Amino acid sequence: MGGLSAAVALQRRGWTVTVAERAPALENVGAGLAIAPNGLRALDVLGLGDRVRSLAALQGTAGIQRPDGRWISRTDAAAAEARYGLPTIVVHRAELITLLAGALGDADLRLGLAVSDVDPATGTVVTPGGPLTGDLVVAADGLQSAVRRKLFPETPGPVYTGVTSWRFVVPRPPGALEMSETWGDGAVVGVVNLGDDRVYCYATAPSPPGERAEDERAELLRWFGGWHEPIPSLIAAAGEIIRTDIRCLDRRPPRFHAGRVALLGDAAHAMTPNLGQGACQAVEDAVVLAAHAGDLPAYTRERSPRTATIAAASRRIGRMAALRGPAAALRNAGMALAGRLGPNLVLRQMDPVFSWRPPA
Repeated sequence: MGGLSAAVALQRRGWTVTVAERAPALENVGAGLAIAPNGLRALDVLGLGDRVRSLAALQGTAGIQRPDGRWISRTDAAAAEARYGLPTIVVHRAELITLLAGALGDADLRLGLAVSDVDPATGTVVTPGGPLTGDLVVAADGLQSAVRRKLFPETPGPVYTGVTSWRFVVPRPPGALEMSETWGDGAVVGVVNLGDDRVYCYATAPSPPGERAEDERAELLRWFGGWHEPIPSLIAAAGEIIRTDIRCLDRRPPRFHAGRVALLGDAAHAMTPNLGQGACQAVEDAVVLAAHAGDLPAYTRERSPRTATIAAASRRIGRMAALRGPAAALRNAGMALAGRLGPNLVLRQMDPVFSWRPPA
């Protein structure tokens, strides 16, 4: 998604773009993606904001619950939209990929073309079909970025956070369904409406790295079958379940560029999903990179501090969600107190994230 966003952003500024995508086809899988006001502003720059909003379900109230269903805190989405000027919406990943690819127009999109090496001095990338050379190379090759390893070999790779995740999409059941996260003893379940009568669900729990169950639905029911409805019913309705260990970059590369090469998205600043900002930050990267494509140090100066702050905040929330025993009870009491002090107190904490504006 970051690579396609960068391609669209650069093309809109007059660049001739070639996209080398190692997958044989564009993704038609995945689950939900949260697009916060800052992400929507970036998509507006790409000319896609209105189309994305038309695909999404607007969220009403949202909040955090205990496993027995009691609310810890609640937030009115209308108050958040009034504060930031735009809503937070949720779309299916495949729909956003399709929109981005469609916006490329006559750009050269080459599927099934893997890049095996890059020369930052000349802007040359090595592919099985021969070398490609450009004035700018955008490396959006993800969490395990080979380009990041080549440019900054001293930067440690991704670390496992101790938590695995499950994601799935099911038909929306009858009746009202509020957006919520339920926080238990070291585990979390989220339930979010999509805009097509489906529900996106996600869950996290502590697990050794690489562990997998023969039946992931049964594993989810083992963890969450005793939690409040509709969580057990939604899990029981799940078909395809995506399980992913959560990893992130605790140390970012010293720069997001070297020579003619710019790192973008997870390749530069892979973060945990707890703030729902991974996709938003990748699209922000794309818009800022296009604005500074002739001055990559300016791209690093603008993006590195911001993404570092957001990644650190997301990591802190992930650690809070993973608390167990008495520490989890204290956490819940603190969040409940913050909620009683007023929704604006909770919303203000998101001001640095949601209030971002694209460069002129």
